[in-house]
Amino acid sequence: MGFYDERILPHLIDCTCSVGQVMKLRGQVVPDCKGKVLEVGMGSGINLSFYDPDRVSLVYGLEPSAGMRRKAAANLAESPVPVEWLDLPGEKIPLADNSVDTVLLTFTLCTIPDAQAALAQMRRVLKPDGQLLFLEHGQSPDPGVRKWQNRITPAWKKIAGGCHLNRPIASLLEEAGFVIDKLEKMYVPKTPKIAGYVYRGSAHL
Repeated sequence: MGFYDERILPHLIDCTCSVGQVMKLRGQVVPDCKGKVLEVGMGSGINLSFYDPDRVSLVYGLEPSAGMRRKAAANLAESPVPVEWLDLPGEKIPLADNSVDTVLLTFTLCTIPDAQAALAQMRRVLKPDGQLLFLEHGQSPDPGVRKWQNRITPAWKKIAGGCHLNRPIASLLEEAGFVIDKLEKMYVPKTPKIAGYVYRGSAHL
């Protein structure tokens, strides 16, 4: 990774992913984590303050960017739960089969180059009775918005860490073999519609 990816992009992502409305949504999802958690794309540790230490014993923070891991230092210092870094991409999760109780995805699936390969890895490490919690932005149901998402995504990926604006999150989860238990879809208030259509919910194997 170059200077932009390691030194500038982490700060941009941290700012855009921690605005008020987004933090409110995170606070509605992360507390439902339990047991051993795999947080895919932990980034700067924005979610750490929302974990319930009475429910969570350990968080594996999967984050391939050294710049994001450096950015996480302050949040790690105040984390209510123990964290173990995993510095590989989502397609190569270095954990044993059936080893985590919860997989957490928050604004991460949009950036993984091979989303299906990563989801297959998540299925592999999730226990049979485990849960996947997700809060992701993606493809809008509105034709006009979707048209612009498709137009902008090729250029957007180059400046936003590989972020796709147009991934159909629910369909990706189902195609990977997850069964969706709960799904809410909405536009985040005060956010451009091309980047603000959110999928929130839970799924199991």
